[in-house]
Amino acid sequence: MAEDIPFNKKLDLAPETVDEPVPGVRRVMCDNPGPFTFKGTMSYIIGRGKVAIIDPGPDDERHVKALLDAVRGETVTHIVVTHTHRDHSPAVPAIKAATGATVYAEGPHRAARPLHIGEIHPLDSSGDRDFRPDIAVADGDVIEGDGWALESVATPGHTANHMAFALKERDILFAGDHVMGWSTSIVAPPDGAMSDYMGSLSKLSERPEQLYFPGHGPAIPDAVRFVAYYRLHRRAREDSILHWLAKGETDIPTIARASYIGIDPRLLKAAGLSVLAHLEDLVARGIVVTADGGPPSIDARYRLR
Repeated sequence: MAEDIPFNKKLDLAPETVDEPVPGVRRVMCDNPGPFTFKGTMSYIIGRGKVAIIDPGPDDERHVKALLDAVRGETVTHIVVTHTHRDHSPAVPAIKAATGATVYAEGPHRAARPLHIGEIHPLDSSGDRDFRPDIAVADGDVIEGDGWALESVATPGHTANHMAFALKERDILFAGDHVMGWSTSIVAPPDGAMSDYMGSLSKLSERPEQLYFPGHGPAIPDAVRFVAYYRLHRRAREDSILHWLAKGETDIPTIARASYIGIDPRLLKAAGLSVLAHLEDLVARGIVVTADGGPPSIDARYRLR
């Protein structure tokens, strides 16, 4: 389970200061700690002289100022966004206004599946629905700058438009929120989808990059091995759900309480959504059905087929 993942919660980085963990990669951590963001959202600066900023972060004046101070005397040519949760992309307009940089991302925020009647996203870290990139990038596209190049790696699951970026010839991947070293990533319908998420983990496991810089928390060394732990954890969550369903028809709150013992109370809603994501996948695969035969939902009851 999650406790078997070799998490690392050590991060010696003061908010709104800049450091350079490896040559050519600087980072500035926003002062927005919380149960979903750990100590804060990471913004990364790639290159020297003519640079890219990855994930400018939330609409926070202090963070925008810290980022602009970090690149004072340089030219920001590119703004690159991994995904459109509100702790990652809303600072884009301020950074673009100050620098004139071109904005690259997979696309606007969207749900991973059609919404059910009356359904809205129930998490605080909801989507930045005002975001629009200047240039939409697809899997395999290369964003080229002065002395650096980023390969776009489509990694849907956490959000439908999630994109990681590989720093070519450097064995480095900017993983956004798809893989993080301090905690597992949240997959919460309708923004996210477990089938997409597992497919993206499998995709990363076959890539060569061994050092990940995530959207929150410290860098992840030996990253392919770490991804393997992530995959095992999700399979264990699925096995736990099937174990409870084998006892008879049940609902998501019952499964979540049994599966997430000792969880931070602030994360209980997210835990239920993670269970829903697994159940949507299990229903799609024909392993589980809803008791009333309707589509999977947070309020439905479930049983094995």
